[in-house]
Amino acid sequence: PPADLPTNICKLNRLTRDAVTNCLKVAAWLQPVEDEGVRLKDGVDECLALLASNFNFRGVTVEKDLPESDFQVARVALHHLLAASLIALTDAMAGSCEVRIKAEVVTGCAELSVRVAPRRDVEGLPFEPCYRQLDLNDIQALAHAHSVELIRGTDRMVLRLPRAVATAPLQIAPV
Repeated sequence: PPADLPTNICKLNRLTRDAVTNCLKVAAWLQPVEDEGVRLKDGVDECLALLASNFNFRGVTVEKDLPESDFQVARVALHHLLAASLIALTDAMAGSCEVRIKAEVVTGCAELSVRVAPRRDVEGLPFEPCYRQLDLNDIQALAHAHSVELIRGTDRMVLRLPRAVATAPLQIAPV
């Protein structure tokens, strides 16, 4: 009906803006700014949002203990290492599990602890990845490439990320 046209056009406009925003988020993951900083809590939330649908499907729950802080870490390093750690640890569980992420700022570094434990309360779908699983050496190589200290275990990883420091020269306009 003609009376519904303005409402439907507004909905279309909103959906289009949402689609563009999501495309920009994906592009930022694929081509990130190398020395961009992100608040630790925000960066962890970004990684969890990326993995949310996979985790929901597999019966993975996540508990976070993230302090409100303005402490910033390198976005690229956090994305690469936290995502890789979460994927490696949950893949190794081969079923439903609980992930606990705890962050704190210790002596000028952000210390991010990721632990996994099997869930007994939920029967998850059997999971066999169709890709080469990440192992601890892969994550150690990523940590070394980003100058991040990594403490590894069979059911946990601790990442010590330094404070983000911008090193790229300022630009007036993007090239």
